[in-house]
Amino acid sequence: MRPENWTQVTEFVLLGFPKSWALQLMLFLRLLVTYVVTVMGNLLIIMLSWSDRRLHTQMYFFLRNLSLLELMLVSVVVPKMLVSILTKDYTISFAGCIMQSYFYFLLGTTDFFLLTVMSLDRCLAICRPLHYEMLMSRPTCVWLVLSSWLAGFLWTFCPTILMTSLPFCGPNGIDHFFCDSWPLMGLSCGDTQLLELVAFLLSTALLLGSLTLTSSSYAFILTTVFHTPIASERKKAFSTCASHLTVMVMFYGSSIFLYIRTSEAQSMLLNKGVSALNCIISPLLNPFIFNLRNDKVKQALCDAIRRHKHMGPKL
Repeated sequence: MRPENWTQVTEFVLLGFPKSWALQLMLFLRLLVTYVVTVMGNLLIIMLSWSDRRLHTQMYFFLRNLSLLELMLVSVVVPKMLVSILTKDYTISFAGCIMQSYFYFLLGTTDFFLLTVMSLDRCLAICRPLHYEMLMSRPTCVWLVLSSWLAGFLWTFCPTILMTSLPFCGPNGIDHFFCDSWPLMGLSCGDTQLLELVAFLLSTALLLGSLTLTSSSYAFILTTVFHTPIASERKKAFSTCASHLTVMVMFYGSSIFLYIRTSEAQSMLLNKGVSALNCIISPLLNPFIFNLRNDKVKQALCDAIRRHKHMGPKL
């Protein structure tokens, strides 16, 4: 095909929704409730950790940034899904599709870097408590978060540039509920081998590299905890680690299943289910797993509710 006939497709159609209106209505209601709870939960954590001085520590600084990331990640995907179901318009422009794909992977990649930083933070807090404040000072924490964002931007920039240079000549139906990279690449009428290779190598390096660092951190943590003579300290450390590891297993497992592969042999229905776990369920569970089980967060929330009730009659 000659270059002047390339990029004829100006919009895509998202085909990953149920055909039945009853199923669409059920999906819409569930997505709406999930999105509202996710937004409120993550905003609550951001506001509590920002306003309560007891939560002005390194761990809650990272958790606040994680909540912001999760809030942005779910907002990249779910609002478009809700609008599509409500209006029955499942189209998305070429530029909108590329932007959605880019921000989804930017935020997801930054998430991995931040989770790795958080595991290192917990490792230093438990394994090197006497040096922790010096090693994880406030400027260091800010630098680590900014570095996670920069790494996420650089990691996804090259594949996005390669994606925008691909020709799309039709068909334009994406068998997914958002512009994921693999089904989008499958619609190109050009050679995608370079992009597939780059995407595979970057995904492998990101997921396995961060997983190795994270696993090593928690291995050091568990070793230290086992040798802690005080039972209450062991229980507290195990509780924190269990919460973090729950998110790690869910996030890493779904991402490795989706993006470290060399073929499209997997069922698209299964892929859509795992994608929903990755970009919808994980942000929903984050406030509850990481934060609302924590005694300090519970106390800060109770105090905030009491202050609100006390101020109510004066308004």
